Amino acid sequence: MKKRIIYINAFDKKRLMNLIEESTDFNNPDKNYLKELEKELNQGKIIEPKKIPKDVITMNSMVRLKDLDSGEEMTYTLVFPDMADISSKKISILAPIGTALIGYKVGDSIEWEVPAGIRKLKVEEIVYQPEAAGDYHL
Repeated sequence: MKKRIIYINAFDKKRLMNLIEESTDFNNPDKNYLKELEKELNQGKIIEPKKIPKDVITMNSMVRLKDLDSGEEMTYTLVFPDMADISSKKISILAPIGTALIGYKVGDSIEWEVPAGIRKLKVEEIVYQPEAAGDYHL
């Protein structure tokens, strides 16, 4: 996995670190994803919500992605675990692809290990970003 600087909304980081702290139960099935998420958050560049660039994926952003192997395009909204609903295309930050998305920008290519192997995705568009819309409370 290629590491690079990602951009994290300071409010998102605080809420996500709280999620990690609350979920550190030894038997938590998301334990490995929590560790990956914490690693990503600790490596990210923290930015105040009003200063987040409009092309960065933050929590509650709706993004259009392209699978670089199949050419398939998909649109997901990145959400907290309690809001996840794959039938509504709401993907949890704790899902492998969800953890991969946070902080990346339009045009970025992402390689991330998932249970089926390595996924290669390109961020094509941010359809909706709360910060760009002035929705700082989401």
